[in-house]
Amino acid sequence: MNHLLAKTSSAAALIAAFALSSIGIAPVQAAAPIVKTQAPGFYRMMLGDFEVTALNDGSFDLPVDKLLKQPPNKTDAALAKYFLKVPVETSVNAFLVNTGSKLVLFDTGTGGLSGPTSGTLLANLKAAGYKPEQVDDIFITHMHGDHVGGLSHDGVAVFPNAQVHAGKGDVDYWLSTDSMDKAPDSAKGGFQTAMKSLGPYIAAHKLQAIDSDGELVPGVTSWATPGHTPGHTSYVVESNGQKMIITGDLIHVAAVQFDDPTVTISFDSEEKSAAASRDKVFTRAARDGTIIAAAHLQFPGMGRLRAAGAGWQFVPVNYARMR
Repeated sequence: MNHLLAKTSSAAALIAAFALSSIGIAPVQAAAPIVKTQAPGFYRMMLGDFEVTALNDGSFDLPVDKLLKQPPNKTDAALAKYFLKVPVETSVNAFLVNTGSKLVLFDTGTGGLSGPTSGTLLANLKAAGYKPEQVDDIFITHMHGDHVGGLSHDGVAVFPNAQVHAGKGDVDYWLSTDSMDKAPDSAKGGFQTAMKSLGPYIAAHKLQAIDSDGELVPGVTSWATPGHTPGHTSYVVESNGQKMIITGDLIHVAAVQFDDPTVTISFDSEEKSAAASRDKVFTRAARDGTIIAAAHLQFPGMGRLRAAGAGWQFVPVNYARMR
């Protein structure tokens, strides 16, 4: 009897194997490897007749409990509400706008100066279908290294045909050897980075200081928002009745500063002015339903604001396929 059962089981196993092979199901050989890479970091949407492409330059970890101007335990509690903890992985975003007649870039990322997890803007620009030589104008929100570091590489302009625009306050401060000499040693690197990054454009007479608010190219208007740096500038992009404000570094830590916009960060050169500029821009954006596009909100960093008590609720843009 046992011998008969064994023969029957063997026959059943052979039949099952034949059946699996006949319908194309192969036995599992091994688990698939974990890939650990993201898709190319760009996101595209239309703003009126303009095409807007958010470009990710990677990220870096911020010890925000040491940087935000409030007790660390308050920062920890605020982060916990959003299932975050220090250090906070923080996106570095730039924004490319095709107006139909101009291709304009807002900030250029780090150029890899912030370590191996950043410096992907150029690769993502190309993945999005553009070449750096196609960029006509570059609008710099301010001259910190994570916004101007991608302008040049080894002393050569990365965007050879672009005119660069930046607030006069930043041009006068960050590109001044007198200002650098007066700065503490710990801050001199910021000046050196700005000078090195802008150097090829200065030599080619392609740097324009913005000394007043106004239209720079059709559909793009500058708006002085000082405080984070002396010449920090936001930009209003408008097409066919739709608006977006490129806000630069008016906000760094969404989980903290939307709920309490009075919290500043040690990167701000003048804290009261930085908070006032943030309030001015966010109030207008919330009132008008204008999209904000921020350098350090989670990629793609674009959305609208709704007043929420003494702070703001951030509503990310809805995903939309390109038609």
